[in-house]
Amino acid sequence: MTVSQVGPPEVQPAAQQAPAGRVHGNRAVLTASAALVLTVLVLSALSLSVGAGEVGAGDVLDYVLGRHGARDSSRLSLVVGDLRLPRTLTALAVGAALGTAGCLLQAVTRNPLAETGLLGVNAGASLGVVTGIAFLGVHSGYGYLLWAFGGAVLASALVLLIANRRGGGSPMRLVLAGSALGATFGGITSVLIVNSAETYDRFRFWVLGSLAGVEGFTKLTSLAPVLAAGFVVALLVARPLSALALGDDLAKGLGHRPGAVRVVVAVAVTLLTAASVALVGPISFLGLLAGFLARAVSGPRLTAQLVLAGLIGAGVLTGSDVLARVVSRPFEAPVSVIIALFGAPVLIGIVRSRRMASMGMTDPAAEEGPKGGRAIAKPSRPGRSDSLVVRTGALSLLVHRRAAVAAFALAALVVGAIVLSAYAGQSEMSLGRTFSAVFGSGDRFDVLLVQKFRLGRIVAGLAAGAALGLAGCLTQTLARNRLATPELLGVNDGATAAVLLSATLGGTFGAWWAGPLGALAAVLVVTAVSGGLGQRGYRVLVVGLAMSALASAVTQVVLSRRSLNSASSLYVWTSGSLNGRSYAVAVPVLIGLAVLVPAALVVARHLNVLRFDDSTAASLGVAPGRVRLVCMLLAVGLAGLAVGICGPVGFVALASPVIAGRLAGPLRVPVVGSMLVGAALVVLADTVGRVALDGAEIPVGVVSTVLGGPFLLWVLLGRSAATRV
Repeated sequence: MTVSQVGPPEVQPAAQQAPAGRVHGNRAVLTASAALVLTVLVLSALSLSVGAGEVGAGDVLDYVLGRHGARDSSRLSLVVGDLRLPRTLTALAVGAALGTAGCLLQAVTRNPLAETGLLGVNAGASLGVVTGIAFLGVHSGYGYLLWAFGGAVLASALVLLIANRRGGGSPMRLVLAGSALGATFGGITSVLIVNSAETYDRFRFWVLGSLAGVEGFTKLTSLAPVLAAGFVVALLVARPLSALALGDDLAKGLGHRPGAVRVVVAVAVTLLTAASVALVGPISFLGLLAGFLARAVSGPRLTAQLVLAGLIGAGVLTGSDVLARVVSRPFEAPVSVIIALFGAPVLIGIVRSRRMASMGMTDPAAEEGPKGGRAIAKPSRPGRSDSLVVRTGALSLLVHRRAAVAAFALAALVVGAIVLSAYAGQSEMSLGRTFSAVFGSGDRFDVLLVQKFRLGRIVAGLAAGAALGLAGCLTQTLARNRLATPELLGVNDGATAAVLLSATLGGTFGAWWAGPLGALAAVLVVTAVSGGLGQRGYRVLVVGLAMSALASAVTQVVLSRRSLNSASSLYVWTSGSLNGRSYAVAVPVLIGLAVLVPAALVVARHLNVLRFDDSTAASLGVAPGRVRLVCMLLAVGLAGLAVGICGPVGFVALASPVIAGRLAGPLRVPVVGSMLVGAALVVLADTVGRVALDGAEIPVGVVSTVLGGPFLLWVLLGRSAATRV
């Protein structure tokens, strides 16, 4: 939008140059549009020519033009008319819909990171469809639309409600709220499919996003009116949405109603996203990629952005679908995996942009406290010491009362979790028989069940949970952000991808060294791209999201190349599972804990100092760079070893330090408390997963994700300045 100004005579020549610039900009948009249209046509022709059926471009052209009796051929009618042509048109329509939806979201939130996948809308719509199919046998296009629409509306409403709570949310607040809801919805979706190989086989491409199931025009025809309505609403709302960019007050002065405009935008996004998910499943990053590139070409003109974003989305999805057919023959890769390879680098590019500050992506330190200052812990009450000195000869130890009481309480919680896990299960065993079996007495079957299976699994869970809790404590302290956990930094997904690659390349699953190596590679990339863990907490988080997407794409490629039985078992493990885990599996992690925990305790005092800025830490005799390097290596090793045991168990690393910190007080880095909380959470979540469903088991990672999403929202919305984002 160009604003003309009236100035003195000497200013007029500059003002008169504006139309020439505008003409130049229009010419650039027209040139880009023409190039995109040509690209889309070429990709569409390629999509019609590539695929199964041994039908070449000449035969396809004959069929499309109706020459040489091609339409009378049953083979061409099947391959081109029923498979390739509907699939290509679906890719064009869905790509344009997701590109337009992403552009709308970025405009209404003024956030270049806003995208239907990142905001949880895709996950909500996916959960709706999977729920309808699993419980009601929904299989029609309108049935998919109804359930996808309901899930998308729920996700949209919750995200917008959270983002606008207490005076409106920042872009990062919006992204993290969507990530939390998306994780919860994704966990519930996993519950529906994880215990059935048949159900998993039916959904393993659809849930990941794929056009492989598009056959005929039935679904596309039934959902075309919904897509058309979404496009029409998007174009109609472009002008008032452009006015909102000037601010709500000025938009009201121009005759617009900002609240109503945002509601209309939400309706358009929901229509486009729900129909797209109903057709091809959830596809992330496409809206982000299309919206960002369209804005780079067209500038601030929203109508041009919407048109370009639709063309870019259509071209990217069609091209990605062609690649998905050929990169993993004879299998077909999920198209969302291919798009993630494009979208994640774009996300990293946005974060590395010099316009970061203008996008609202400021450092956490700048937003903490009521006036931008840091949160200051309240002093203890006068006359009461929180510390106790214990002396034994020449040795003395400073014990903090509150931290010590919290540690004893958490240790009791761990013991209770162990007892409950050993007792709970499908067998009819009393508590007394359980205790007897733990000590090797009583019925032989009881002893075998408890000592051979349950206790080994409990030990593995304790080791993994303690490692995750300590890793979360280290990463949160380093980034000065309670949301900076290994899973959000890409460490867990990197370790998971490395373990699966080691199984694919070496033939042996569960190599203990693969997890730490993958975690180290992921954190090195995140650290290098984000510029360090010190002063750029938000940047680290967003780059971590991109790293997670890339590593997850590698994981999905590996799964897509496996047989059904192998893929089903690996999918359960990638959800986070202790099934079949024993003492032998826990040994590497126990050895790692024996080495890494004392090292973490040694640097705990330096971690306390790192809560201040680097200059303050250096004045107190601490080398911030060296301490960060040591702590980062400790966190990477711990998280990688934990993934080697039970796969990526989500939210344990987030929740453990927060809970332990609340108990130990704000002046302590809760190293021991985080370990105890993590161990208790993993064992309790595993127990819930074993007993929640009769005759079936929910992986511990699914349980922790379903419960951890609301916990992340609680952290996000907490009143404490230390947790405010």
